[in-house]
Amino acid sequence: MIVWINGPFGGGKTTAARLLHEQLRTSLITDPEEIGFVLRKSIGDHPSREKDFQDYPAWRTLVAGLCVELDRQTQGGPVIAPMTLLRREYADEIFDALAKAGIEVHHLLLHADSDTIQARIEGSMEFPGEEERSEKVRVFRRRKIEAYEQAYATWLGERADVIDTTTLTPDQVVAKALGLLNLP
Repeated sequence: MIVWINGPFGGGKTTAARLLHEQLRTSLITDPEEIGFVLRKSIGDHPSREKDFQDYPAWRTLVAGLCVELDRQTQGGPVIAPMTLLRREYADEIFDALAKAGIEVHHLLLHADSDTIQARIEGSMEFPGEEERSEKVRVFRRRKIEAYEQAYATWLGERADVIDTTTLTPDQVVAKALGLLNLP
């Protein structure tokens, strides 16, 4: 089983994944972003370089393949993958590959209203003690709010189990996730 935790950048996916992992002793966490970093490093300054690593077909293929292999490794997992997917066709490509491999996918969306997302971004310190680096992350996350809202309005809210995190603590988010997954 794959538990894909989607949501806005800065929306609490990594925290939820960590807490969910603590509750599910046979689970693993995989970070699809790491595959993007490997691709970015491998491609370097090649003319085919993309700004967003999700635009590489290889990223989507490798993410799906890794999830399949980790599911086999854990004998059903679950494998928890916290990653923002805002393009429907990319989500379809990954989730269809997992379905073809016979793997159950639970797509959870951690949603919050725009003001809450903005406040969370402003209050974040991704790199404690390194304000400049942390601000670069905040700038990126701010730029992605509109894309998230567009995806939520057009497809994402209908294609995932939505957990409105606006007023919830991280522990409450995980309790709701466990309820949606029908797991203890």
